[in-house]
Amino acid sequence: MIKSRQELQDLRASLNKAYNSEIKRVIICAGAGCVSKGAHKIYDKFAEVMKDKGVDFSLELAKEPHSDSVRLKESGCHGFCEMGPLVRIEPQGWLYVKVKPEDCEDIIEKTIVNGQCIDRLAYSEKGQVYREQKEIPFYKKQTRTVLDNCDKIDSSSIEEYIALGGYSALEKAIFDLDSEKIVNEITESGLRGRGGGGFPTGRKWSQVARQTNFPKYIVCNGDEGDPGAFMDRSVMEDDPHRMIEGMMITGFACGANDGYIYVRAEYPKAVASLNRAIKQATDLGLMGDNILGSGFSFHLHINKGAGAFVCGEGSALTASIEGKRGMPRTKPPRTVEHGLFDKPTVLNNVETFANVALIINNGAEWYKKIGTEQSTGTKAFALTGNVKNTGLIEVPMGTTLREVIFDIGGGIRDDGEFKAVQIGGPSGGCLTEEHLDLPLDFDSLKKVGAIIGSGGLVVMDNHTCMVEVARFFMNFTQNESCGKCVPCREGTKRMLEILNRIVDGKGEDGDIELLEELGEAISATALCGLGKTAAGPVLSTIKYFRDEYKAHIYNKKCPAGACKSMKKIVISPGLCKGCSKCARNCPVSAIHGELKHPYEIDQTKCIKCGACLTGCPFHAIKEC
Repeated sequence: MIKSRQELQDLRASLNKAYNSEIKRVIICAGAGCVSKGAHKIYDKFAEVMKDKGVDFSLELAKEPHSDSVRLKESGCHGFCEMGPLVRIEPQGWLYVKVKPEDCEDIIEKTIVNGQCIDRLAYSEKGQVYREQKEIPFYKKQTRTVLDNCDKIDSSSIEEYIALGGYSALEKAIFDLDSEKIVNEITESGLRGRGGGGFPTGRKWSQVARQTNFPKYIVCNGDEGDPGAFMDRSVMEDDPHRMIEGMMITGFACGANDGYIYVRAEYPKAVASLNRAIKQATDLGLMGDNILGSGFSFHLHINKGAGAFVCGEGSALTASIEGKRGMPRTKPPRTVEHGLFDKPTVLNNVETFANVALIINNGAEWYKKIGTEQSTGTKAFALTGNVKNTGLIEVPMGTTLREVIFDIGGGIRDDGEFKAVQIGGPSGGCLTEEHLDLPLDFDSLKKVGAIIGSGGLVVMDNHTCMVEVARFFMNFTQNESCGKCVPCREGTKRMLEILNRIVDGKGEDGDIELLEELGEAISATALCGLGKTAAGPVLSTIKYFRDEYKAHIYNKKCPAGACKSMKKIVISPGLCKGCSKCARNCPVSAIHGELKHPYEIDQTKCIKCGACLTGCPFHAIKEC
C-alpha cells in the first residue's frame, strides 16, 4: 500500500519505465463491437500461435521485458467499430481491420517476426491503403483526449494507468493546490457539463464548495439512456480510473468524502470494471482513508439503475440512489444545495469527470486552446446510422457536421443521399443539409433548436421516413415517462397516438397543427428537463420536413417508401403463371384465384408481411 506522495512518484517512475520498455506490442480492441465479432477468440489465437512458434511474449506489464519480447494485450475501444475486430501493431502504429483468427499466424510470421506490413489487412479507401492508424481518415480529424487511453491500456490494470501518468492530477490537487485554486482552474478552463445541458462545471463546483451543510456528495451520472449512445460506457469500461480520479479531485475541491456512481444495470461490463478499479485503488492506498498521508479521505459506492430513462435527470437519479422511485422534483431547491440525502451535491456525467484530471495536469490555458471560445475542449460522439464508418469518435467542440459525417464518417452508406441527422437522442432534434456546416457546440445547436445531449449522432439517408423517426422517439419517450406531471404523461401519449395514425395511413387534416400545439405546451409546462425536450424530435421534423407529413396525411403516401402500412403489394397479371404458391404461403388467406390463371390480392386482408414477395418463382409480385 502506498502511504506517501514520494512512494506514488517512485511507483509511477518504475511502471513508466517498464511500459516504455515494451518495444513490440500487439493490441487487440476489446470494445463491445469488436468483442461481438470475435476479438476474444483472436486474442486466444495469438497466444496459442506465439506459444507454438516459440515467440517470447507476455500478457502483463513486465518490469524488465526483453528487447525481442512481445506484449500481447486487449485494450479498450479503438472507436472504429465498423471495421472490427481491430489489431494494432506497435511501435509501427499499423492498424489491421476485420481480423480473423486465421490471420493471426500470418501476422506473427510476417509482421511480428519479419517487420512486414500485411496490406490486405490494412484499411483501404478508394484504392489507397492506410497502414498507420493515425493516417486513416476516420482518425485523422479526431482529437482524442478523454478517450486517449482507451485504445492503449489494459482497463483491468491500474499499473498501466499509473504508468501513463494516472493519479498524478490527484496528487497535484492534494499537495500543490487547494479547494479555491482547483475550482478556479476548472472555471477558467470553460469546461461545461457533457451530459447534455452544458452547465458550467466550475460554477456548479463553486456553489457546492461554499455550502456549510455537511456531509457533501459527489455523484456521477453513468446512466446514459439515449438510444445509440455509448460514449460513457466506453470510458467506464475501458478507462475507469480516469473518471474515478476526476471524482476524487472534485471531492477534494468541494469538501466531499463520499461519491456515488449511478450506472445502468444493462452495463454489466462497466459495473465489473468500476468495481475492480475501486478495489485496486483502495488496495493501493489511492482511495479510502488518509490518502497518501494527506488527511483527505474519499470512498466510492456504485448504484445500479433499473434502466429508467428519467433517472438520467438529476433529482430522479438521486431519488433512485436513496431507494425511492426515480421521479424528478420541482426546483428550487437545486441539487447543489439539497441533493443526495438532502445534502449539497455535485452531479456530473462520466465524460465531464473524465476531463478533470486532464485540466489539472495540463492547465486551463491548454484546455481552452481546444474547441471554441464558449465551448472548450472536445466532445465524444457515438456515430451511428446510415454512415459508412460507424463508431465512437472524439472531436474538438466546434467541428462541423460535414466534417464528422463526410470526413470522419466517410459519407453516406452505399453512396446514398444525406437527409438528416438526429442529435441528442429523444431529447434532441433533427438537423438537415442546411446545417452541415454548423459547428457542433452548445450555443450553435441551441440557436437551431437542437442540443448535443449525451452525444448520440444518428445519420439518416433518403430512404428514412422522418415521420417514423419522430414516432420512434416519441414512443420511447412516452414509454419512459415517469408519469409525475400531466403534460408529459398525457401530452406525449396524445402525440404518439396522432403519429401512429399518420404512419398507419389514417392521418387527418389538422394533425400537424395539433402536434405543434401539443409539443409547445409540453415544452413550456413539463416538470423536468426530459419532459421539456420530449417533443423536440417531432417539432424539428415538422419544421424541416413538413411536406413529408402532408404526403402521409393527404396523399396517404410515404415519400421515403418506408412506412409498411402505406405500401401496396400487387400481382402483375402479365407475369403471374397461376401456380398458387403465393396463396399457399399467405398467412391470412388474402390471395385468391384459379390455377393457371393470374391471382389477386385482397388489399383489405393483406398485412404486408412480404411472404408472397419472397416466395414467387416468377417475380410477378411487387411492392408499390
